[in-house]
Formats: sequence, C-alpha cells, structure tokens
Amino acid sequence: MTDGLRVVAIADADSFVKWSASLLSGVEGISRHMLLVRSPLTVSREQEHMALAGTSFGDGSVTRVALDEVAGWLQGHLPDVVVLAGRAPFVRLIARVIDTLKHRPVVVSGLPGMSIPAQRGALEGRRESDLLVLHSHREIRAFEALGDRIGMPVPTALATLPYARTASSADALTRSRAGAVGTAGAVDAVGAGDASRGASHDASRGAVAVAERERRGTDLVFAAQALVPAERHEREELVGILRRAAAARPNRRVVVKLRSRPGEAETHLERDAYAELLANRPANLVFSYEPMALALSRAEGLVTVSSTAAIEAIARGIPVIALDTFGVEKPLLNTVFVGSGLLGSADDVVARRFRHPESDWMHDNYFHASAESDWWSRVQELVALRRGGALPAKLVPSGRGGALRAAWHRKSVLGSEDRSFTGSVALGVGAPLVQGILGMRRARGRAGDDTWSDQTLDYTLEPTPHKDPVRR
Repeated sequence: MTDGLRVVAIADADSFVKWSASLLSGVEGISRHMLLVRSPLTVSREQEHMALAGTSFGDGSVTRVALDEVAGWLQGHLPDVVVLAGRAPFVRLIARVIDTLKHRPVVVSGLPGMSIPAQRGALEGRRESDLLVLHSHREIRAFEALGDRIGMPVPTALATLPYARTASSADALTRSRAGAVGTAGAVDAVGAGDASRGASHDASRGAVAVAERERRGTDLVFAAQALVPAERHEREELVGILRRAAAARPNRRVVVKLRSRPGEAETHLERDAYAELLANRPANLVFSYEPMALALSRAEGLVTVSSTAAIEAIARGIPVIALDTFGVEKPLLNTVFVGSGLLGSADDVVARRFRHPESDWMHDNYFHASAESDWWSRVQELVALRRGGALPAKLVPSGRGGALRAAWHRKSVLGSEDRSFTGSVALGVGAPLVQGILGMRRARGRAGDDTWSDQTLDYTLEPTPHKDPVRR
C-alpha cells in the first residue's frame, strides 16, 4: 500500500521552495514536510512566506537545518519519498547524504519552471535520481534526447507545472479563442482570478474561469529575471521600454515584479538589478515583492523575456508579451515561445498589445490534460518496488579527486555555512581547475559543436553561457 506516504522536500533557494511546495500541495493523502538547508541561497523568512503562499505548507511543516543535520532528521522521520529541490550541485550534495541512510527513500528531483533548452548540467546533477519530474511533453522529449546523446538516461515523468493548475488546457484554450482579436493576436484587457492550489483543482477550474472573466485588471506586470537579458546595456534598454510604457498610460501602473529584496538571495545571481537601474522612476512605475499570483490578480497583461510567470498568467487567462527585442535564442531561454503567438516587440509593450497563446502550441508546452500527468503514479510504483527490494539504490560515485573533490563540492554549495579547513583548502585548489575545465568545454563549442546556438535542438551539451555561480 502507498496510501499516507511520508514525503519530504529538501530545498534552499526561493524558486525551488515555491516549486516543490506547489508540486506536493497537488497530491492528496500524503504527509508532507519541507527541510530548508542553510546555504548562501536559502530563502529569508519573508521569501519563505511568499513562496509557500497558497500551498499546503504552514509554519509547522517547515524545518530549517544545517547540512550536517539532514541525515539525522531523515533517519528519525523515515520518509518514503524525498524531493530534492535545488540547483544541480545542491541536489548532488543532498544525494550523497541520502546514500548514507539505512532506510533509503525514493529520490525525486525536478526543475522549477520552463526548462527548454534542456541543459547537460541540469541532467548530470540529477542523474542519480530515481525519477526526474518535468512539465511538458516537449521537455520530456528534450531531456530524453539529451540523455541518449550523452549516454546518461534518467527516468522521467510528466507533471502539470504547479503554476498552470488554475486552468486546464481546455479552459485556457477557450479563453484564448474568446479573447483573441486581430491578426497579430492582440487582445483587449482581461482580468485575473487567484485560486487556491491546495485541493480539488479540477473541481474548482470552472468557478475560477468564471471569476477570471468577470474581473478586469489594469497593471502591466513585468516579470523580472536575474539571468536574462544578461548585459547591462540590454537591461538599461529594457528599463527604457518600461519607462515608455509608464509614460504612455500615466493613469495605469507598470509593476516590476522582483523576486528578492536588497540583501536577500535568490536562485540565480543578478547583476545590474532593476532596483538600481530604476532608482529614479515615475510614480506609476512601481516595484512589487508580493507573490506572483497576487500581482497577476491586478494585471491587464504580463511582460517577460522568458519567465515561467508567463505560464502562470496564461493559466489565469491573462495575456502575455514574450519580449523579442533582444532576439529569440537559447541563451535568452525564450526559444520555448517560438510558435506560441506570444512574441512581441518593445512597441507592443508600450501599446499594451498583449497576446493569448496559439492552441497548437499549448498542449505540447505545459497545458496538457491533467490526466496525462503521471509523475505521482510513477512515484507510487517506485515506492512499492523499493519496499519490495526491487529498486536498487543509485549511488553518487566518488569520482576523481576523492575526499578533496567532495570537500570542494560541499564548500562550493554551502559557502560560509561550511567552516571546515579542508573545504577552504579544496576550494582554493579546485576553483581554478573547474574554471579551466569549463573553459575547455566552451572552447569545444566555439570550435564547432556549439549546441547553444543550434536552434534545431531543444537541448545543449556545453556549459551554460550565463555567469551564474552557486558560490556567492
């Protein structure tokens, strides 16, 4: 029997906390808890509150621990399933802890948003998982093709992206057809409704759809991202677009939705922050640190380069502009929008010519029918296999470098939370070596095997071009 399973999410960074809490809140009949491991990326109390808003996780279901406390906690609570929710190096670090347990849970990992292109590093860091959770048929194909290409197959399963649960594919498609006007997909302003993610999502969708149609918002919400666009002059250009949009409609707000306040960490390292670039701004151009669901409840439309907030908006019937001013290419993480009908220019943003997605794009990209999501049934099967002794453990290999490499890995993930002498020594020795290896891999890409620039593939083989260190 797999009823009443004990499931624990282990996370640190904000987007992974939000994703894992939302994912598990969609599963009925389980005992759920979350461990927040202290690292440079660990959410603040306020970020935790925002990330858990609307989920089934309350104050009593979250525990903050140091890495050295994780094994003892797991041994004391004996979970059936552990969801590793963090960047790839964090996932591997926790996986090594799980390898020491006598009672080994089923290990699940996943990615917190849109994951096209599928990146080699993301797959390699999760290759010891019993199951990798993805959120679209397209992502499943991409990661399976990547695994075949590098000889690293990892079992995958499909889940509905938690932020897309407020509307079924059919509901969202109906609103898309009803709202679309003109030949470019521009639409009149539509409003948004907020929905609890905690229970009986399918039963509530009809009521949510009615509420969304009856409400109208007026905000232009911009979903800011840390990684894209990457260059300062591009971010300054984007700020200029937002200023123009604010000036064009001085009686309506332009809301810059930020993920973290000054001094807080987030999943990815941001350079040239919008709070700095918009230090002087018009009164109707404002910042918001509230949950995205709340910001969308007042939205006329959403603007982004490639944020998963676009899926959250579509699910609520809110139109979107996926800004193509800086191009449409893998490093901008926006090739997923090709064929969606959502791509638009700076002038479209200023004029608020928002779009709804094309129906042919939706099913393959995050709006499949809920019945097609098989991740939890797969987890239950794996639990039954492990209990019966038929699911062997996938152990993290020690690899080259032995104890010194392990110390470097720990230090690079935990930063100042790791106060060991060996960690400091290993970091000093290992950092230049790692940079050299990454440099050689990037050089191979520039020499001809550059899958970051190959638009015919939905995956990449070379290291990410983004300057996004885990160690801060």
